[in-house]
Amino acid sequence: MKKLILAIFILSISYASAQSTWKVDAGHSSINFAVSHLVISETTGSFDTFDITAVTEEGFTNPTFDVSINTSSINTKNDRRDNHLRADDFFGAEKHPNITFKSTSIEQTGEKTFLVKGNITIKGVTKEISFNGKLNGILKNDRGEKAGLKLTTTIKRTDFNVGKPGGSVGEEVEVTINLEMKKQ
Repeated sequence: MKKLILAIFILSISYASAQSTWKVDAGHSSINFAVSHLVISETTGSFDTFDITAVTEEGFTNPTFDVSINTSSINTKNDRRDNHLRADDFFGAEKHPNITFKSTSIEQTGEKTFLVKGNITIKGVTKEISFNGKLNGILKNDRGEKAGLKLTTTIKRTDFNVGKPGGSVGEEVEVTINLEMKKQ
């Protein structure tokens, strides 16, 4: 029995050490969105302050993501619109300073593609969403190890009480996250 417990302990240490933590390189990453305006055009923007951590197995496989986005950092290159988006009828940035996402599962869909499911919380409302992901590559050099990824999804903004239904702003918001992450 002692040998079995020792073997399980050694295996658990080996498994734990095989995991790696990766942190976002914010200077080389972006969280962008696009939404239709007046049904004839598209307005784009970004969130400029965010923190993303991934825990993976070797080769950036089976990642789990933990994301926090500062809602006050919204940037559509129009101060008046950005201030309105921070207000209570949209993101309510004062009461809800962060958008969070925590992954719950991952499914490999191709050699370098995957589907990440998880819970996103926007303005106090939590719902499950899925991101389509692509591992662009991994680079090892004298500065360490980096991974490049792209994640995309579409969110219905009114599911999270962001703005009112109808009007001049589209319901669906396309989200694109381009990440460069550094192994810790």
